[in-house]
Amino acid sequence: MSSWHESRRRAVALTMALALGTALGAESRYPQVGRDATPKELAAWDIDVRPDFKGLPKGQGSVQRGMDVWEGKCASCHGVFGESNEVFSPLIGGTTKNDVATGRVARLMDAGFPGRTTLMKVPTVSTLWDYINRAMPWTQPKSLSTDEVYAVTAYLLNMADVVPADFTLSHDNIGQVQARMPNRNGMSTDHGLWPGKGMGNGGKPDVKARACMKDCVPGVALASALPDFARNAHGNLAEQNRSVGAQHGADTTQAPRTAPVGAQRPGAAPAPAAPAKAAPHPALTAINKNGCTACHAVDKPILGPAFSAVAPKHKGRADLEAYLLEKIKQGGGGVWGAVPMPPQSLSDADARTIARWLADGAPR
Repeated sequence: MSSWHESRRRAVALTMALALGTALGAESRYPQVGRDATPKELAAWDIDVRPDFKGLPKGQGSVQRGMDVWEGKCASCHGVFGESNEVFSPLIGGTTKNDVATGRVARLMDAGFPGRTTLMKVPTVSTLWDYINRAMPWTQPKSLSTDEVYAVTAYLLNMADVVPADFTLSHDNIGQVQARMPNRNGMSTDHGLWPGKGMGNGGKPDVKARACMKDCVPGVALASALPDFARNAHGNLAEQNRSVGAQHGADTTQAPRTAPVGAQRPGAAPAPAAPAKAAPHPALTAINKNGCTACHAVDKPILGPAFSAVAPKHKGRADLEAYLLEKIKQGGGGVWGAVPMPPQSLSDADARTIARWLADGAPR
């Protein structure tokens, strides 16, 4: 064998050994636990949009298009003009043309003005775009298209007099819109949340990371609670979980706990096992699964009427179940007030179960 072939054989063998060692090293980091995320999986999570617009996808949307999307998917919770209601905070109001010129909202410093709307506080248009994109609508987060997000953002900005009614927001002009945000100069960027020029102090950490290991209080138990008068004020929180995420609402129809879950006083007898609950009505399962309790409660109005009030409202109507089924699927307005109910995208089986339950008086 020539010296050239021998050298090549040794080089190939060394390369293979190094590759195998690297693979074994990667495998041994967390043996038999998980795997590396694929590029597609990373892309699905990597949707945040920074104040310097890094991560912003290309697209556009007009104010007029935004108004159409708003009235169909947003107004039922946030009001036709962003005024919202007793459940959600107002989005629009409290800003002036002078605030747009100066970049500071004067009423934030006015103790006599109690309201604090979203457009008064938010300094960056990227925050609006990012939140609408990832969290709205409430019952179907991340269901808006990119162009719909641009359009809804444009409509909000138009209601706050930041952009004109014939404006089309896009990835090309969003930086110009940022220069007109009413509170753009009202928040400091002197922190280390992101590296790079233009993002504050160039990436210097905003904490020193010095661990404090003295004067520690042992045995701390954390818990949250609602005062008695506020429990069940807007329906049972356990029935208002969203269709995504690990958000589990407390059963506010039950008496409050006297201690955090899992906590027990020293020497106390074990708590008796809770009695088994009866299976909920199939309609309650359907309305919880489809997010209906974001706007309705069984026995009291929220954004829409109480479920128990629907049958008495239409007492004597022979086709009530069919009528309610159409309203659930097609939406409508004017019967219970000015706020419309958008069409609901749920299965025919769930829609029929809910319509039949409503026609029967919404029994538990």
